[in-house]
Amino acid sequence: MSASASNAAISDLRNRIARLEGGNTRERAVLPFGISSIDSHLPGGGVALGALHEVAGGGNGAIDGAAASLFAAGIAARTQGKVLWCVTRQDLFAPAIAQVGLHPDRVIYVEAGDDKSLLACFEEGLRHVGLGAVVAEVARLSMTASRRLQLASEGSGAMGIAIRRWRRQTEAADFGQPTASVTRWRVSVLPSRPLPVPGIGRARWQLELIRSRGGETLDIEVEACDAKGRLALPSKLVDRPAQKEIGRRLAATG
Repeated sequence: MSASASNAAISDLRNRIARLEGGNTRERAVLPFGISSIDSHLPGGGVALGALHEVAGGGNGAIDGAAASLFAAGIAARTQGKVLWCVTRQDLFAPAIAQVGLHPDRVIYVEAGDDKSLLACFEEGLRHVGLGAVVAEVARLSMTASRRLQLASEGSGAMGIAIRRWRRQTEAADFGQPTASVTRWRVSVLPSRPLPVPGIGRARWQLELIRSRGGETLDIEVEACDAKGRLALPSKLVDRPAQKEIGRRLAATG
């Protein structure tokens, strides 16, 4: 390799490392939630496109795990283009993710034989230009693997979402290890709000943003994704500023 080619390769490598370390000041396109109390904690005001994100259930049970998948599906539903969803287990319930806006005609499912094959499919999907998002259910995610996924996502502009699922309790500790993901979320199921009539109210989640590169962490109660993949704030939170304003007015007149 000539000296000039070697210098170009080193320069390209430095630029990639700078991007992974957050030194790149280029503005990313984002996908806002439309909820200011969440978007204000994310750089650019939304979930970054062309970047890797992680989502996990708040507990080790199947219910919180399902909520994490629905949260990821709701985000993917609001991207443009097809969505590639990679799994190793045949337990994904397509009608459920359709209810949060991700309809089957937009999803391409890939069943991989093991975690290694799944990561290869995940990365290859992220390198493919034209996909809106690539979702993969992974147990372990090393720094090296996450860097490769982040670079692939940056190159194509597709959003990568790693849903962290574990077969064994010992694998859950891997979620605390550092990765190159831009955000890391945790979703826990809460009781739905009682209705004035018999029935089941809209599902609610405790949403934790436990890592946001260049942003702030967050812990907030939300109503689960609707048929368009959108979250909402519970009415008690929406009404809180108005209630405070009424309280101030009453105090002023009293």
